[in-house]
Amino acid sequence: MAKDRLTWDEYFIKLAHMVAMRGTCDRAYVGCVIVNSENRIISTGYNGSIKGNPHCDEVGHTMRDDHCIATIHAEMNALLYCAKEGISVKNAKCYVTHFPCLNCTKSLIQAGIKEIYYSNAYRVDDYALTLLQRNNIKLKQIENRS
Repeated sequence: MAKDRLTWDEYFIKLAHMVAMRGTCDRAYVGCVIVNSENRIISTGYNGSIKGNPHCDEVGHTMRDDHCIATIHAEMNALLYCAKEGISVKNAKCYVTHFPCLNCTKSLIQAGIKEIYYSNAYRVDDYALTLLQRNNIKLKQIENRS
């Protein structure tokens, strides 16, 4: 009997969950995979501290307004790698374990991401939804099936 083959969306969301396991901020283990129009991975990212700085799992959280400000979000880490290496994300897709926060949503839109897929509807921001709709960004929730 043939095994059920994962769709591209299922495959990439599973990878995002694997990437999240590298996270170093235990407030939320988030993973992100950015994929080009040919279904090739161009970047990954997870929640963690700035390179060379202590991680939350080593020294604790730096909290302000109920947010850990020492952590760079998974989406930003994935985008920043592309910026550093000169990799275009124009018309790319983003697979992320949690609905992107407002700042990550704005950054994904500004960078040229055209589709966002997520698993967990975590702190869904109404203005983020407005921006996604206003900018014609495809948004879809995908379950991470085992």
